[in-house]
Amino acid sequence: MKKIRLIALDLDGTLLSSKKCLSERNREALLECMKQGIEIVPCTGRIWPGIPEFIRNLPGLHYAITVNGAMIEDVARHQVLDERKLDWKKAVEILRLAGNYETMYDIYIGKSGYGEARFMNHMEDYGIGPELEKMIRDTRIIVPDVIKEITDLAKPIEKINLFFGSAEERLRVRNVLLERGDVEVSASFSNNLEINGPGATKGEALLRLAAHLEIAPCETMGFGDGENDMTLIKNAGVGVAMGNAVESLKSEADYVTISNEEDGVAEALWQLLKIGRPRRES
Repeated sequence: MKKIRLIALDLDGTLLSSKKCLSERNREALLECMKQGIEIVPCTGRIWPGIPEFIRNLPGLHYAITVNGAMIEDVARHQVLDERKLDWKKAVEILRLAGNYETMYDIYIGKSGYGEARFMNHMEDYGIGPELEKMIRDTRIIVPDVIKEITDLAKPIEKINLFFGSAEERLRVRNVLLERGDVEVSASFSNNLEINGPGATKGEALLRLAAHLEIAPCETMGFGDGENDMTLIKNAGVGVAMGNAVESLKSEADYVTISNEEDGVAEALWQLLKIGRPRRES
C-alpha cells in the first residue's frame, strides 16, 4: 500500500458511536495519525459549527469537508477553499415541491441551519430518534417560514435536508428529484434525503482537497457507512466501509472493518497502517 497522507472520515455512524461520542481508542488513533503527519479530515453532511467540539478541537486538525462536499474549509485559518452550493431559487423550487409530500424539511445556509416549529415539534412523525433529534435541535434556528427566510436572504444554499415517516413517500420524492438531474441527491439515514448543488459530493471534495495539498488520490483513505459516503469510498485510494454500513457501500469498499460501536475506525487504522493499538479481545 502506498503511504497514506490524508484520511477523510464520515462522522455519524462511522467515527462516532450511536450516542454521538468519540471513543478513547478512536481518538488515540487519530492523534497518532496526526503525529505521523497524516491529515485527518472530518468529511460530513454537517455544517462546521454542527461538528462536535471534541472533534473541532482536536490538535492538528487543519481541514474539513462539510455539508456533503459543498464546502472545503481550512479550519485552522478560517478560510473556505472551495464551495459548490445550490442556487437559492432552485432551493425554493425544491422545497415547494417537497411541500406536496409528507416530509419535514430544513436547510443549511451561511453555516447555520434553519427549521420550522411545525416540524421540530413533531420529529417523531418523521422517524427521528432521540439522539438525532437532539443534534437537530442543537443546530437549527427556528423560523416561521424557511422558504421566506431563503427568499429574504437570497444567498446560495449549502444543503436541503428532507425527513420522511414513510419509505414509500421517500422513494417518490427521490425519484422526482433524480428525474430533475440538476441536483445531487444522497442520504445519511434510511429516513432522509439530502439535496446539494452540482459537484457537491464527498468524493469530489476529497479529490479537490487532495489536489490543493498536492496529495495523490492513491495517498488518501476514506471511511464511511452511508449512501452519501459512496463517492468518498470510490474516490479514496483506500475506501473503508464500517461493519454497520449499508451493503451497497461494503460492496464498493477496499476493506470492511468492524462497526462504529466497536471502534471500527481505530481497528482499520491498526490493521491497515499499524497505527494506534490493537483491539482488546473480550
